[in-house]
Formats: sequence, C-alpha cells, structure tokens
Amino acid sequence: MDYKTTSICVATQARKFLVYLFALLPFFLNGQTTDTIKESTLQEVVVKAYEQNRRLKEIPAAINYVGPSALARFGPTSIVQAINSTPGVRLEERSPGSYRMNIRGSSLRSPFGVRNVKVYFNDIPITDPGGITYINQLGYYNINSLTVIKGPGSSLYGAGTGGVLLVESMRENEQAAVEAEYTAGSYHMQNMHIAATTASDKMTSRLGMQHQESNGFRNHSAMKRDVFSWNGQFNLGDNKQLKTTFLYGNLYYQTPGALTQAEYSLNPKAARPAAGAFPGAEGAQAAVMQKQVIAGASYSQQLLSKLTNKTVFYGMFTDFRNPAIQNYGHNSEPHFGGRTVFNFTDSFKRSALHIDLGAELQQGFTTISIYKNALGRADSLRTFDEIVNRQGLVFTQASFDNKDWTITASASLNFLQVNFERFSPASSGKQKRTFSNQVAPRFAVLKKFQQINIYSSISRGFSPPTTAELIPTGGAANLDLNAEQGTNYDLGIKGTIARKMTIDVNAFIFSLDNAIVQRRTAGGGDFYINSGKTNQRGIETSINYPFLQSATFMQRSNFWLSHTWYDFEYKEFKQLNNDFSGNKMPAVAPHTISTGFDFLTKIGILGSINYYFSDKIALNDANTAYANKYHLVGLRIGYQAPLGRKLQMRIAAGADNLLDQKYSLGNDANGFGGRYYNAAAGRNYYASLAIQFAGNRQQ
Repeated sequence: MDYKTTSICVATQARKFLVYLFALLPFFLNGQTTDTIKESTLQEVVVKAYEQNRRLKEIPAAINYVGPSALARFGPTSIVQAINSTPGVRLEERSPGSYRMNIRGSSLRSPFGVRNVKVYFNDIPITDPGGITYINQLGYYNINSLTVIKGPGSSLYGAGTGGVLLVESMRENEQAAVEAEYTAGSYHMQNMHIAATTASDKMTSRLGMQHQESNGFRNHSAMKRDVFSWNGQFNLGDNKQLKTTFLYGNLYYQTPGALTQAEYSLNPKAARPAAGAFPGAEGAQAAVMQKQVIAGASYSQQLLSKLTNKTVFYGMFTDFRNPAIQNYGHNSEPHFGGRTVFNFTDSFKRSALHIDLGAELQQGFTTISIYKNALGRADSLRTFDEIVNRQGLVFTQASFDNKDWTITASASLNFLQVNFERFSPASSGKQKRTFSNQVAPRFAVLKKFQQINIYSSISRGFSPPTTAELIPTGGAANLDLNAEQGTNYDLGIKGTIARKMTIDVNAFIFSLDNAIVQRRTAGGGDFYINSGKTNQRGIETSINYPFLQSATFMQRSNFWLSHTWYDFEYKEFKQLNNDFSGNKMPAVAPHTISTGFDFLTKIGILGSINYYFSDKIALNDANTAYANKYHLVGLRIGYQAPLGRKLQMRIAAGADNLLDQKYSLGNDANGFGGRYYNAAAGRNYYASLAIQFAGNRQQ
C-alpha cells in the first residue's frame, strides 16, 4: 500500500466532513454553547474502580485518573503524553500507531501491544481471552477519561498482575452538539474528526468519525487510522439504563524495526537494515494491518430496593495482518463474552455495607496462518494453527463504610483453558493447557480524616501466559510456561492540603514469582521464559494545585507534578550459565518526572507548558546496555471564544520536544544482537482548528 498518495485527498476529505457537518446543523442547534474543557477539581472526581462509584480520594487503592482537561494539555492525535504525565504508568509508541503499555514495569513481557493489563471500554472487557488488548485501535476522540488501577486487580477483574485500565468514551451529561476538528503538523500529519450528539433526559446518542495519517518521523513509519464509532445511553425508567457501544477501526502502520547502538548513533531515523539472510524492514515491507469491530451493551437496573444489577454482553472481531522480517502472519481473532455484577447496599447507624457478587466469561476462537513473506505479500504457507481460549472468573467483594473507616475485602476464583492444534505442515495433535483454581484475594483499609485519607492494601494476583507467549508467531509452541504470581503491598495518602492542593503519594512492594520475560531471535521473532523471582519497590507521587486560580482574569488553572521512583531487580534468575540475580530489571526507569501548568482565561486564551524527564533505562538482563536519560519540553497555546449564540471556535498550536532531544521511546528489551533502540520524534509542531455547534438537552 502507498499511503503517501492519500495526502492528495486530504482537502477533498475535509470538504466532505464540512458538508456533512453543515447538513446536520438544523437537527442540533437549539441552545447555548458549553465549556467542554472545564472539569471538577480532582478531589471531586468520581471513578468506577472496583465497581464502586466513589470520589477518588475515598477509594483505598493506587489509582490514576486522566480526564478531559489532562488530555487537552497536548495535541489531539495521541494519548501517550497525557498518560505518561501520571506516576507509575508509561505508554510507549515505537512508531506512530504502535503502542505498548507499562504499569509498574509490566511491559517487560510486551514486545508490542498491551499485555498483562486488563482493559475495559465502556464496561466491555476488550482484553481478549488470549490476554491481548489492541488499545491502538481506539482513536484519540474515543476516549473521554481513563482510570488506571495500579497493582494486581485480579480480585475483581481476573488475570493480570500489571493493573487495570477503565476507559470511558462519553461524559455523564453530554450536550447536544455537532463538532469538528482539523489538525495538521510535522511529518505530514493530518487529523480530522467530526461528531454529532443528540441529548435528552431519555436518550443520548453520539456518532463520530476520525481520520488520521502521518508519514512518520523514521524511514518506513507511515501510519493511517480510520475510526467510526457510535455510543448510546438510554434511560428506560424505574432506574433502568442501557449503554451501547459500537466501534469499527481500520489501522495501518509501517514497522521500521529496532536499531543497534551503532545504527542508532549514525542515523536514528533509519529503518532496520538488511543483515545476513534477513531483509531490512523496508525490503520486507514490514507493517501491521489491523481491522477491528467492537459491539456491546451494558444494562443496569434496580431489582429490589437494596439490590441492583449490571450486565454486559459483547462481541469483537480482529483481523490482524503482519508482514515481518522473518515471515507474514495473518490472524483471525473473533471472541465474545459477558460480565454481570449484583450489588447489595444497606445502611444502618451512619454506616453502610456494600456487597458485590459477579462473574465474567470470555470465549475466543483464533486462527493463525504464517506464510513466507514475499516483499510484503503472503507466499507459501508455513504453519496453520487453531486456538480456542476460554477464560472466566467469579468474584465477590464486601465493603464497610462509616464516618471514619472504609474496609474492603474481595476475592476471585479464576480459570483459563487453551486448546491448540497445528495443522500445517503436519498435524501436531490436539494440545491443551489449563490454569485453574487460581484464587486472587485483596484486603484494603482506609482511615478518613477531615482533608486527608490514609490507606493500605494487600493483594495477590496471577497472570497466565498470553496466547502470543504460549504460541509465538511462527515459532514452536511452549505450553510449559507457568503463570506469574505475585503479592503486592500498598501504603498511601491522598486528599487535600490547605483546601486547594491535592496530593496522592503511594509506596508499594511487589514480589513476583515465575516472571515471564521476552527474548528475541535474529529475525525479530519472540519467545518467552519464566525468570524466577523479582523484587519491585517504588514510590509514586502526584500533586495538583490551582495556581493563579484566584486571579480575576483566570477561569481555570492547574499546576501538576508527578514523580515515580522505582527499584526493580531480579531476586532469583539463572539462565544456563548466566546468573542475573540482583540485576536491575530492564525497561524500567529508576526516576521519571512530569510537571507542567495549564490554564484557561476568562477571555478565552488557553495554554499549557509541560516537562518530562526519564532516567536512563537498562536494556538487557545483564545490565550491559542502557538507554540515555532525556528531557522533553512541550508547549501549547490557543484561543477559544463564541462566534455567536450557537457557535464556538477554538484554535490552538503547539510544539513537542522543544529541546530536540534524541531519545528512544519503546525500547526492545533483550533485543537479539543489541537491537534495542526505536528513535522517537525530534522537535515537531502542530496546529488545530475546532468548531462546535452546541444545544440544550431536550426534555
């Protein structure tokens, strides 16, 4: 595919979007505009973590919240910087469109995508039963807020020691509106979005489309993404609500491959060159072509005066094609599932008791065909696999609250069954691996004070190998891999100081057994082994302060600072003649800092300045190679104002990596032959124009 020719059609596509926009106006114009970026103070934010709608500071857990105002600090093309501005979380982009997520170091086993993190999108568990999440399928505009649960969430969310991500695409009270935004920037980046929302007391419906493309900052790193989505919320009366989700995404991105230190120093923009019997990334036309459909519904109802239920059903299908340096892979990945939660609530003597009981089940059917790669085309068939996954859990949670304490106890019982058969070149016979009777408990207590709350928790989690780890693409099946199991201890304090400054400080100790680590073959393939035991210790700090909020010209302002300190090491890890015990775990920075200031004045001037620091990062288990530390500075400035009774405009421009730092984002830990480095973009710029026609909610 030649996506450079698509830039010729940008003007035509923009005109089509605008025609569609104006065609819809008569149906939505009936009120005043609203401030779409104003947000409640952090301590008042209500999150849904652990099936509890509580204020953030009242949940006894380490949680990050990324809301609309945090997302708006950066350009409207990627969520990477917004997530990385929170402590303990790292979202990497090895090339445009290629995401990898790390919560407390969990990307150690993720060469690409999101593994060992359970992700829910509008209540739908979009992490498939094989343990993979294609979060890059979501466009920027499909995300209104993200709630990150750090540490094992297995007690309510099932398998995974790396945390949980809860994504919501709509605000609680959406306003009727039609909105469009166009962004252009460096590397021939183009981003167009249009959405139409109808809203009433009985129904809210939001229809959106996004088109994004870029030539990339490295050779052979072009990207194109198209996303179509529809979300609905229906109030059916008598405390009954139906929430619907539909998303279709079509994503293409080229994969330039990792470089050695010498190649990275000579030309960090280069794609991986040919070496020996293996072609280079450009010669192999290495790329990912990914199509995905998500369709699901969540239904909440009041069964009795003290009993409610929420039930989710969904289906997903992913078509994944990957011409790579060593082969051409084609995966067909349909799966479906559901989740149900019953909640009983009773109040007595200024106290409350909440009991949750629920279950989740997922069923997946995957076929994987591996071909010889003939210049980006599938040639002769090498292997054909069928994989059937079934994963489920039952869980319960009890929470007791009074004016001074919150005490929570929960546990889940989990199972995973993997059925595998290779049919080509010859049948291997049916093979099965079962991970069952895995109990994951959690106990937490929170002491309430007037402004500050102190909490502590202990949780145990487990994470079985993903399908891609048990059966690496084009490699031999390794059904002998064992599940990771770990115990996490948290101690934290969060709340408000001097009525304005919010703080959230968390210290943790996490001990992991049978940690799964990745290895690379000469051709860029992957295989995995259990590494023994790890010790992971850290302190995560977040501060927010409404600096200049009292100024008469200021409508909203916020200063934020987050710091992460990690001391992660292998406690026991011996491989053949190598003893890595006591070494630092790779792919984890000892220190990261993110800070900045954003504001909106009463006359409509808006702006944000941000700074990010990453310490040097070990790149292999032997600790003989490191990625250099780096400093990033970004700036965004703009203006928003009404252009009439029903029209609002916002124009903004920004720059990232103002210091033009040379750094690698998304390092390939333990890369074969020292291929660790994936260069990130240098100094780059963007500008955007947004128009919104807004209306009142209908009665």
